[in-house]
Amino acid sequence: MFFAEAQIRVQLYGQPCDMRKSYDGLQALVRHAMGCEPLDGGLYVFVNRRGSQLKCLYFDRSGFCIWGKRLEAGRFISDWRAVRTREMDWTSLKLLLEGMEVRRVRKRYALPVAAMSMR
Repeated sequence: MFFAEAQIRVQLYGQPCDMRKSYDGLQALVRHAMGCEPLDGGLYVFVNRRGSQLKCLYFDRSGFCIWGKRLEAGRFISDWRAVRTREMDWTSLKLLLEGMEVRRVRKRYALPVAAMSMR
């Protein structure tokens, strides 16, 4: 599996998935639940309810491929309430595979605009 990082589309399925699903089951989820076309060359990522297993489905011009990862400790997703079906970039996928969740970080204190112009 070698992808050009800037050209690959990654879709995360925003609900827990049964890890017993294989090619046909995951392909049906992509088509019907996500509303995407599984033959378009994108990566489709599915995570189990506990958040400890992950499967990726993709089409590589000759057939479907599935690869998976199971964490021995930790979770890919800690809170399902915050997860939505969405497109993510390659970097976010790599962080997810390492077990790191990307969150929006807000600054606790922001300087007023007038204070910044006085510097």
